[in-house]
Amino acid sequence: MGESISEKTIALVTGANKGIGYEVAAGLGALGWSVGVGARDERRGDDAVAKLRAAGADAFLVPLDVTDDASVTAAARLIEERAGRLDVLVNNAGAATGGRPEAPSTVDLTTVRRLVETNVIGVMRVTNAMLPLLRGSTHPRIVNQSSHVGSLTLRTTPGVDLGGVSGAYAPTKTYLNAVTVQYAEELAGTGVLINAACPGYVATALNGFSGTQTPEQGAAVAVRLATLPDDGPTGMLFDDNGVVPW
Repeated sequence: MGESISEKTIALVTGANKGIGYEVAAGLGALGWSVGVGARDERRGDDAVAKLRAAGADAFLVPLDVTDDASVTAAARLIEERAGRLDVLVNNAGAATGGRPEAPSTVDLTTVRRLVETNVIGVMRVTNAMLPLLRGSTHPRIVNQSSHVGSLTLRTTPGVDLGGVSGAYAPTKTYLNAVTVQYAEELAGTGVLINAACPGYVATALNGFSGTQTPEQGAAVAVRLATLPDDGPTGMLFDDNGVVPW
């Protein structure tokens, strides 16, 4: 007899129908977890779920637009009805400008608002909706997909190349990093571990597939943070090599 849903680790990965998010879902599915594939486009989400299931993963679709309150509320309700709790949340969904340069003096402020809405407020919206379900887990974990470009330390270190000036995308990741720290402080002592991940320069639609790493390589750090032991770190930023300075 197969393992029941109550016995499995339950995860939700936002923006999981393609790219890094899909590979995070695949990596968690390979562990035997039940993985919710968060997708704004339900058709693409269904395709991703079918592909994951064909590979042996226990995957299910979670229609989810992180910028929409009703959509996020419905997603939380779906997971509650399916499993009664959530063990791991990977906030992977993100948006970019789609081009460079994006100097702060000339960037379209509508674009800035759009990126903040997805990359920061969207993460907070989903996290807050899922926290009651995460509190029902014995090993709750939250992973926020960040980026090296959001590190102010790296940004101000001479000789470090982070791809040029960014007046929209990079600051949203800096903001996300700061929010991650604040959540860690609020959730200290609750058992919820929350960290941010730097997947590296991965070839995805966000950068026109110009990255030098594969989505599978980029997913590795998020999978590692999703599986931290109970005495693992919280409120920190990591890449494949370890801790990244804020």
